[in-house]
Amino acid sequence: MASLLYSARLHLDDNLEQMQQETMMRKVKSKNWKKQRYFKLQDDCMTIWYKSKKAGNAKSAFSVSDVETVREGHQSEILQSLAEEFPPECCFTIVFHGRRSNLDLIAGSPEEAQCWIQGLRRLVEVVTNMDQKEKIDQWICDWFQKADKDKDGRMNFKEVQHLLRMMNVEMNEDHAFRLFQMADKSKSGTLEGEEFVLFYKALTQRDEVLKIFQEYSEDGKKLTLLEFVDFLEQEQMENNGIEELAMELIDRFEPSETAKARHVLSIDGFLMYLCSPDGSIFNPEHTKVFQDMSQSLCHYFISSSHNTYLMEDQLRGQSSIEGYIRALKRGCRCLEVDCWDGSNGEPIVYHGHTFTSKIPFREVVSTVEKYAFQVSDYPIILSIENHCSIEQQDVMAQILKSILGEQLLITTIDGRVPVQLPSPEELRGKIILKGKKIGYLEDSLNGQPDEDPDEEDFEEEEEEEEEEAEEETLRNEAKMKEKKSKQCLSEELSDCIIYCKSVPFSNFQHSRTHYKPYEMSSFTESKARKLIREAGNDFVRHNAWQLTRIYPSGIRADSSNYNPQDMWNVGCQMVALNFQTAGTEMDLNDGLFSQNGCCGYVLKPGFMRDTETTFSPENPQSRGDSALSLAIQVISGQQLPKVPNSKEGSIVDPLVRVEIHGIPTDSAKRETKYIENNGFNPQWDETLHFQVRVPELALLRFVVEDYDKASRNDFVGQYTIPLTSVKAGYRHIHLLSKDGTGIPPASLFVHIRMADLSTEID
Repeated sequence: MASLLYSARLHLDDNLEQMQQETMMRKVKSKNWKKQRYFKLQDDCMTIWYKSKKAGNAKSAFSVSDVETVREGHQSEILQSLAEEFPPECCFTIVFHGRRSNLDLIAGSPEEAQCWIQGLRRLVEVVTNMDQKEKIDQWICDWFQKADKDKDGRMNFKEVQHLLRMMNVEMNEDHAFRLFQMADKSKSGTLEGEEFVLFYKALTQRDEVLKIFQEYSEDGKKLTLLEFVDFLEQEQMENNGIEELAMELIDRFEPSETAKARHVLSIDGFLMYLCSPDGSIFNPEHTKVFQDMSQSLCHYFISSSHNTYLMEDQLRGQSSIEGYIRALKRGCRCLEVDCWDGSNGEPIVYHGHTFTSKIPFREVVSTVEKYAFQVSDYPIILSIENHCSIEQQDVMAQILKSILGEQLLITTIDGRVPVQLPSPEELRGKIILKGKKIGYLEDSLNGQPDEDPDEEDFEEEEEEEEEEAEEETLRNEAKMKEKKSKQCLSEELSDCIIYCKSVPFSNFQHSRTHYKPYEMSSFTESKARKLIREAGNDFVRHNAWQLTRIYPSGIRADSSNYNPQDMWNVGCQMVALNFQTAGTEMDLNDGLFSQNGCCGYVLKPGFMRDTETTFSPENPQSRGDSALSLAIQVISGQQLPKVPNSKEGSIVDPLVRVEIHGIPTDSAKRETKYIENNGFNPQWDETLHFQVRVPELALLRFVVEDYDKASRNDFVGQYTIPLTSVKAGYRHIHLLSKDGTGIPPASLFVHIRMADLSTEID
């Protein structure tokens, strides 16, 4: 079965053949935990299992599709701690998608390490470059392997019945047997190879797609070029160069060369188009940077992380450079670095006055330098929480300059005092420090001696706000002691603060009168919500000329997150979230920043970039006439995954909830009925209606849950997208896991229709 997929794509080279033999390597979890494990690539070239000799037949396994990348050498903190014991040539780290822990391995020789490093990288590349059809083929392959209990390469009817249960299908036994007999062309009583593919195709026939196809096809067998043009124009709302687009899509998706030459589209080609990125709900033009990047920095939403160094909760969680790597790979552009005096004369990074582990500041800066611009060229902002003595602040400045070099911004881009913040385009490839500063930027640029500002200027805004949040007694007492012995700033570190000088906030009028564009304030979520309630329009105006950072309340000991939408509604740029914590809040963050090439910067709507704007989230009428009426027909689902840790043989009862996240009057939720015992191809065919007054700020979220009448519904998958990035018409939504990673081929099939609010939707 595996050969069906890999015969064309993957030639077994020496590395892969060697990986299919057992290889003994050390699995490492800490400096003292190093255990021998036997690793083997399975015949499907997609699964790797490993076991200890003591475990007998018990094996652990992972799929190549779970692997994001392979790092060579001492590129994890654990392997770095073993650098004197094991050479880098024998060490490598397997990094998984999502929040799964990395796998650190030590091979017996450099040759064995290279075999696995190169082999895994090749397999990851194959998986990454799969199109939708190949992903489905691979999915079939995986299920065949799981269901073929005796591993003889064929399946009898009993194995097929077991497979249907595993695949979330509740099917009448007589109907299942009819499909089985139809596919069993050899009359052997078993299915193998192409027979299983035939069985799968009968099982997955998309009647709802066939119905749409036949509505536009005169003979019901093919779409002519003009018929396909009609479909693209009337349903998909395409309006530019439609005939050329239709020919291009036929050329790309029609599997029959004969049909392709005649410029016609078969049902197979039509389905391949609908399942492709071109048939996705997400506008393909928005997968690249398409917005104006030459405006002031304060005119953008900026993907921002809180306590970036933490992998878990903020009381006892592990601090790790992995937190910075993962945030940067997700397009995050504002990272937090919580700095304290280290015992060896160099600063350390951790969550002060807690039991979280510590990492050297030097390692954090080196990690940022390496990964800063791998995903996006646009500027990084390092939010420095400075708790260090003057001596170690000097060391911080030296480390930053020596490692970051010219990437570190230590003067204005033109040597002049800024009248407004520069743009992301002007700051490409630069790393900016946010923190406290002695005196004013004008003093530094004019060569005048710095003067100590009033003592209140040294108050750390986050400290003040966290006290208001009433953190646990131990932490508060420690903070009071820290304030009593408050240190001054290092001049060398202060000089590195250019465009993001931290200042305390009094009120919006005070900021407008006394502060400069390069100065900014930070607020806890509770303080921000209070300002939104009391002065929403003033907050929007403030954010049109000055940067604002919002961060979670200190009482969130579990590193949970607040709703970022409330803060985006008033134009707050740096809405910092705990990236390590999965949930709705991070789904919204990932959704907002999925547009504009995932570059970490999203241009705010025009009405939020005007310092005289009358807009307030509580008063959207001032915005003009861009309100939308939205009709979403939830048609069907495909290959929905089973709920993790569910009972053996249980099948999901899926429902779909559609959510609008935006200004208060736009926020709404509607859901379909649940379909009993069918996660494989549930059919809802329900239309949900919404009215959206400010679509520029709205996010559209689809959530699939397993209905449970006795307890809370279980999460199955979700997808979140800016409403302005939604494509109308018949679209597939490729679902994501709780971690925000893909779960192919799980999808929803929907029809989207949008119109001005004054237009009736049928």
